[in-house]
Amino acid sequence: MNINEIKKSHKLLKEWTYKWTPLNRGYTDKTLYINISDNTINEKNVPPLMKEKFIGGKGYGLKLLWDATKPDTKWNDPENEINISSGPIGGITQYSGTGKSIVVSISPQTNSVMDSNVGGFFGPFLKFAGFDALELQGKAEKEVIIFIDGINHKVEINEAPEEATDSHILAEQLTEMYADDEKDKKNIGVVSAGNAAKHSLIGMLNFSFYDPKRKLVRLKQAGRGGIGSVLVNKKIKAIVVKISGVKGNLNNVANLQAITERGKIFNKEMRELDDSQAEMRTKGTAHLVNIMNDYDLLPVHNYKYGSHPNADNIHSEVWKKRFTQGIPDGCWIGCNMSCAKGVDNYELRTGPYRGQKVIVDGPEYENAGGLGSNCGIFDPDYIIEANFYCDTYGICTITWGTLLAFVMECYENGILNEERTGGLKLNFGNTDSAMELMHQLARGEGFGVIAGLGVRKMKEVFIEKAWGDPQFLQDIGMENKGLEYSEYVSKESLAQQGGFAMTNKGPQHDEAWLIFMDMVNNQIPTFKDKAEALHYFPMFRTWFGLMGLCKLPWNDVEPANNAETDEPAKVPEHVDNYVTIYNAVTGNNIDKHEMIKQSERVYNFQRIFNLRRGYGIRKYDAQPYRAAGPVTVDEYESRQERYDKQMKELIDIDPKGKSTVEKIAITRKYREEQYEKLLDAVYIRRGWTNNGVPKISHLKELGMDLPELIEVVKEHQE
Repeated sequence: MNINEIKKSHKLLKEWTYKWTPLNRGYTDKTLYINISDNTINEKNVPPLMKEKFIGGKGYGLKLLWDATKPDTKWNDPENEINISSGPIGGITQYSGTGKSIVVSISPQTNSVMDSNVGGFFGPFLKFAGFDALELQGKAEKEVIIFIDGINHKVEINEAPEEATDSHILAEQLTEMYADDEKDKKNIGVVSAGNAAKHSLIGMLNFSFYDPKRKLVRLKQAGRGGIGSVLVNKKIKAIVVKISGVKGNLNNVANLQAITERGKIFNKEMRELDDSQAEMRTKGTAHLVNIMNDYDLLPVHNYKYGSHPNADNIHSEVWKKRFTQGIPDGCWIGCNMSCAKGVDNYELRTGPYRGQKVIVDGPEYENAGGLGSNCGIFDPDYIIEANFYCDTYGICTITWGTLLAFVMECYENGILNEERTGGLKLNFGNTDSAMELMHQLARGEGFGVIAGLGVRKMKEVFIEKAWGDPQFLQDIGMENKGLEYSEYVSKESLAQQGGFAMTNKGPQHDEAWLIFMDMVNNQIPTFKDKAEALHYFPMFRTWFGLMGLCKLPWNDVEPANNAETDEPAKVPEHVDNYVTIYNAVTGNNIDKHEMIKQSERVYNFQRIFNLRRGYGIRKYDAQPYRAAGPVTVDEYESRQERYDKQMKELIDIDPKGKSTVEKIAITRKYREEQYEKLLDAVYIRRGWTNNGVPKISHLKELGMDLPELIEVVKEHQE
C-alpha cells in the first residue's frame, strides 16, 4: 500500500481543537491529557505550585504520574501513564544540547517509577505546539496513532491498522504522511516502539528527527526501563506532532542576547578543542571505547574483565572510518556537538530486512561495550547490525547487551544449554546465535521471549527451574532494582558502585559517572568526599532532565583552562553558562546553589514515589557482587597481583598461602563492608535516614514538606 492508501485506512475516533498558547519565557503553562480508553482529550493548566516545585521535564512527568496512579498501579493497568516533557530551556537553538525531553512511566522491569531521557524533535515540538507536557493514559481496543497538529491546533486519535510496526519504516511512513512536501518533513516528530516491544518487558521508544542532508528520518532512543512496552501494551502505534517550523526565539525568552553570547563561546570551544579532547564530532560517544579498555573499565564477558586484546577491533578509529564524516550530525537544531553519528547504506545480513541498505544511528559507546565486548563480541559488523535491529524492534541496547552477557555466562557455566535455549549456542562471542535470539524476540518466539523478560525475571525463572545456584545467579546478574547496568566496570570505584546502585530508577550512568574522579584521579578518597560527590553530581545531572538539556555539552568538551579551576570535575564555567541561560530564558534569578535545590526537590520526590510503591529503602540500593569485586576464580586470578596487593595493604591480611577461593571470600567481605559504609555516608549527606528515606526535617529545608509526601515518609523516620 502507498502512503495515501495507508492514510485512507485510518478511522477517526476523536478530534479535539484547542486554543494555541504561545510560549512565554520557556513555558506555555498548559499540559495535554489524552486517555485512549474513552478517547478523552483535554488541556490542563499547570498550577503555580507544580511549576515552582517541579520545574519541567522529569519533574512534570513525575508529578503527573503521582497524581494519576495509586501505590499498587501495575505497569499494564490502563491508569498507568506515559508522560513526556521537555523543560523551560528545551527547544532554544542558540546553545548546544537543548533538544532533550524526559519520558516517565511505571516500569515493567522495576515496578516502580522510570525516567528515560531522549533527543529528537518531539519534546521541543510538543512545546511549540502549545503544551509543556503530554500525559497519556488508558488502553485502546485497537492500534491507534495520536496526531498533535500544532498548525491547525487540533489533536486526533486515529485507528491505524496498516502502518508498519518497526520504527525505521513507521517513522518514515508517518513523516511522509503528515508532511506537506519534502521541505516540511523537518517539521514532523514521531514517537514509536517496534515488534520486540510487543513481546518483552524491555521495549524502548524511538523519537525521530529529520536529517535534511541525508533526506532521511533518523531515530534517538528513550531506552531505559521498558516504556516502549508500555506504549505497545496501550496499543499506541505512534504519536506524531507537527509544527509550522522552528524559529530563533519560539521560547520567547527574557534575554536572548545572554543566551546567544554563551552559545558563541561554547561553539568556539567545540571548534577549537573537540578534536584534541573528545572527538565528538567525528566519533560521537564511541570515542570512549579505547579509553575504557586502557583503564580496565570496558565490560568484557558480563563485567568479569575490564579489557581485552581484541578490543582494537572495536576501537574508536574503527567507528570513525564507518561513520559518515563532514555531516552535521545533531539530533536537535543548533547543536554543534554533532555526536549523533551514523553508518550510511549499511547492507543488513540477517533478519526480515536482510539485503536492504539502511542508515544505522550509532553505534554509541554503550552499544559497542554492551552488544560487543560485554558479550565477548569484537566484530563491528555484528555490533552495527545488532544496533540497527535493537532500534527498529524497540529494544533498549544497554538492557539487551547486559542481559545477553548474563545469558552467555549462564550458558558457559551450564545453567543454560542447547536444550534449554531451543538449540541456540549462546556462548560468549557467538554472533549467529546472538542475532537469532533477537529476531526470536521480535517474532515472539522461543528463548527470545525468556530473554525479553530482563535479567531480574530471568534469574527468577532459572532459580524456579533449579537451573543454577541462586547465589551465583544473584552475583553475576547485573541488575539493580530490576534495571540492567550500563556499560562500565565499577569494581575499582566505590563511588561509581554507589553512582549505579543508589540511583532512583536503577543503574544508569546519567545520574553519576564518577569512575575517573574516584579510581583514576583519586580526587574523592574519603567516604565524606565520595558522599559529597554522590550528592552533588546526581543532583546536578537531574537538573538537565528538568530543563530539556543534554548532558554531553557540559563536560565532554571543556574550556581550555578548566584544569586550573578549583573544581574541574564540575566544569564551573559551563555550570555558569547553564545558570545564565536558565535566568535568561525564564527571567528568574537563581544561582548555582539554587540549581541544586531545584533538583533536590524533584530527586527526593522521586525517592518518596518509590517508597509509596513499596521500594525506596536501603535494601533496594544493594548491588550484585559482580559490580563490586571478583565472583569467580578466573576473575580473581586475571587481576591477582592487584587483588593480592589490596588485601595486604587495605585489608591488612597477608594473601600468601591462601587459596584463591579463600582470597575471594576475604575480598568480598571487605568490599561489601565498604559499600555499606558508603551508603551510611551518602544517606547522611542527602538528608536521609539510615534506611534511605528522606527526613521530614530535610523536606522542610527544601520546601518539599507537602502533605502527601509527609504522609508517605512519616512512618519511616528514625
